[in-house]
Amino acid sequence: MSKILNETIEYINKRIDGFKPELGIILGTGLGGLVNEIEVAHQLMYSNIPNFPISTLEFHSGKLIFGKLGGKRIVAMQGRLHYYEGYSMQQITFPVKVMKALGIQHLFVSNAAGSLNPAFKKGSLMIINDHINLQHDNPLRGINDESGPRFPDMSEPYSKSLIKMAVEIAAQEQISCHEGVYVAVVGPSLETKSEYNYLRIIGGDAVGMSTVPEVIVANYLSLPVFAISVLTDEGFPDVLKPVSIEEIIEVANRAEPSMTKILSALIQKL
Repeated sequence: MSKILNETIEYINKRIDGFKPELGIILGTGLGGLVNEIEVAHQLMYSNIPNFPISTLEFHSGKLIFGKLGGKRIVAMQGRLHYYEGYSMQQITFPVKVMKALGIQHLFVSNAAGSLNPAFKKGSLMIINDHINLQHDNPLRGINDESGPRFPDMSEPYSKSLIKMAVEIAAQEQISCHEGVYVAVVGPSLETKSEYNYLRIIGGDAVGMSTVPEVIVANYLSLPVFAISVLTDEGFPDVLKPVSIEEIIEVANRAEPSMTKILSALIQKL
């Protein structure tokens, strides 16, 4: 363990009274409602944790929350970090290394994304079964710290068994939920008509500005991953309409209870 990571872990452990999380959760834009389902034991502000990056977005809370969900001990990031905020890929993914060092065995990730697939409508959910990284950087670039392999395999970046369980849960709960490929772009500008068209041509079903860096590092650390998107807008070139961040958050808030239901049930089944 690096000196920086060790310093962070020591600080956290002194404040969580021996709490040992089994699962890690990263909550995306407008998707903090899951926190209301957690039996909270401890909360730490990012700004107080040594070496921990601080979210610069007003709609991201910036808290590390420890507690129970679905009978499991969890640590949740209420507020994630993005490349467009000016952080390096290593800073963005540092919290994943922290959660792994704290003892998590699975990582759950949520995000808000724009639909590229005309069959996937705004307000529905998409379970991510693969991704395309167009962020022009990789969090593993640089000297390998040997906590994982130099060239990690990415043939199954998202756990097939977790996806199967989540699909079954969505069907049982009658929740509109798809499976698809997530494309990660830099942002923060949204896409042009031609860019949406390009992203669809190369195989994308949804586009967003997060998730992939954390998933790469989770795979590097041998953490099984489940990721889900709330589709908050539609990037269909023929009928493209202007969209604001306020509208995106509003749609995310409306769809969030369905996402919470799937995640809570999935965690309970583990």
